[in-house]
Amino acid sequence: MSSTSLISPADLGFFSSLCSAGSLSAAARELGISTAGVSKHLSQMEARLGTPLLNRTTRRMSLTQEGELYLEHARRILSAIEDLQELLGGATGASVSGLLRVNATLGFGRIHIAPLISTFVRRHPGLEVQLQLSVNPPALTEDAFDVGVRFGAPPDSRVIARRLAANRRVLCASPAYLKAHGVPKAPGELTRHACIGIRQGEEAYGLWRLSLKRGKKTETEAVKTRGALTTNDGEIAVNWALDGHGILMRAEWDVARYLASGRLVQVLPEWETPDADIYAVYPQRYQGVARVRLFVEHLARSLEQAGR
Repeated sequence: MSSTSLISPADLGFFSSLCSAGSLSAAARELGISTAGVSKHLSQMEARLGTPLLNRTTRRMSLTQEGELYLEHARRILSAIEDLQELLGGATGASVSGLLRVNATLGFGRIHIAPLISTFVRRHPGLEVQLQLSVNPPALTEDAFDVGVRFGAPPDSRVIARRLAANRRVLCASPAYLKAHGVPKAPGELTRHACIGIRQGEEAYGLWRLSLKRGKKTETEAVKTRGALTTNDGEIAVNWALDGHGILMRAEWDVARYLASGRLVQVLPEWETPDADIYAVYPQRYQGVARVRLFVEHLARSLEQAGR
């Protein structure tokens, strides 16, 4: 067998899909073939290459050193092919195709991002979109998504981050709770209230940071709150606040409609909470890919209009 037949473009796409799926059975469902078919294709690839690409057990699989090298180059080559197809096809933005993998947080993704994907694919019917919602978003280095929607600027300077919309966290509670327990006048009084805790990434439950500008100086307080209810799902926490179970700190985008209707009331409005501006993040290698660029522009335009 000649060396030129060791690797084919189909093998590159297959292996990239397999690694993204995370298991042989998941890859089989995505590719529309049997698990045995996936295993056979992988074994044939490894036989041609003369080296194992994956360590596989009944429950999990992991890349060998050669598999990591193969995957890195496979995705780079596939991305280059997609870019070339767009360039040769004169991708003007009138229509794009291919797979777009989007990751977002549970509540914001469900309420805001999913509807925007619906309008986007209506304009680009040749596009396939996978939306993954998660409490703790995966790192870009895991190659689990193409575009991520995040609150707060990402610390990783190796990714491209575009600010989509301004956002801040607000303290709020239901009128019924405040009538029964009183309205706190200062951050320190929060310790005497039931506060609903939300786990955000690696942040500790119930540590709220508040700041107040007094002339040129800024006063900052970190308050360790307490309460009977905690969760890692923001939508559940909002529902608990609506039911009168306590005071909540939540992104303004998630509670704006309840503040407007009066079902929730802002608490300590003169105190500022940490910014949580909304960003789209994506790997630098996708900067020139039309489907990524157009989707990010669609998000920015739509969220700006919604925030007015």
